[in-house]
Amino acid sequence: MEYLGRVPAPPLDRFIDDIYCLSGVPRHRRMNVPPMPSAHLFINLGEPARLLDSDPSVPSEVFADGWFMGLWTRRFLVEYPTRVRLVGVHFKPWGLSPFVDMPVAELRDRWVPVDAVWQRSLDRIRNQVGEVASAAEALRIVEEELLARLAEAPARGLGLVRHTGVRLETSHGAVPVGALADAAGVSGNHLAVQFKSHVGVTPKRVARIYRFARLILSVDALRPVDWSDLAHMAGYFDHAHFSREFKDFTGHTPTEYLALRRRFPAEAGFPPDSGPMPAD
Repeated sequence: MEYLGRVPAPPLDRFIDDIYCLSGVPRHRRMNVPPMPSAHLFINLGEPARLLDSDPSVPSEVFADGWFMGLWTRRFLVEYPTRVRLVGVHFKPWGLSPFVDMPVAELRDRWVPVDAVWQRSLDRIRNQVGEVASAAEALRIVEEELLARLAEAPARGLGLVRHTGVRLETSHGAVPVGALADAAGVSGNHLAVQFKSHVGVTPKRVARIYRFARLILSVDALRPVDWSDLAHMAGYFDHAHFSREFKDFTGHTPTEYLALRRRFPAEAGFPPDSGPMPAD
């Protein structure tokens, strides 16, 4: 499967980490995706894909067109078709808010059809991309759509959330939430309310996900791994808590996860995203 991605031009880069295109035959049909500090938009240009929640009480869903996903606090699974052609957008945790006219909390831990959020827009986007457009052209079209939909005036509180979120991003979740609130000159409760409005979760939960992302992206499967050192570097000071969270977020123990990483190394040409793992 081929990957092409890029960071969008300003001002979109304040809210979006990257836009990318996947095409071709996937090496693995089903991928297990842990929580990562991103919200998502997928525009499906190929065969239908299936999404499965790690919560067995939530029914799976098949998407032929496209879907939004807010920030996820638990793992989910993606079942690719035999051939893939889709454009994806990784929003920063606070990045989805200025593009959707609905409470972001309603997208947390959920997948929602694109037309339920951007009404009557998906067919237009898909028609522009068509069946023959190159990956680069598909990225350009989606970037133009995002730029057109970016709110001209930021919603109340988004500046505070973005400023605080950037500190969490650059510190990998290591800055205490109380220190973030003090630095911003607001109460912890006020900061939590604004994060729930523009991210869907509290800053403490965002810090937790950034901390885990730092840990998982630090794993070098080609070398011996000292999990205690990695956990301490990422801010885990309780080994039992680290072990529980790792199993909750990945579905595996650290030893099982490392064995999978060694068995299924990342595909050449893909970004260094070591979170998703084959589930088949």
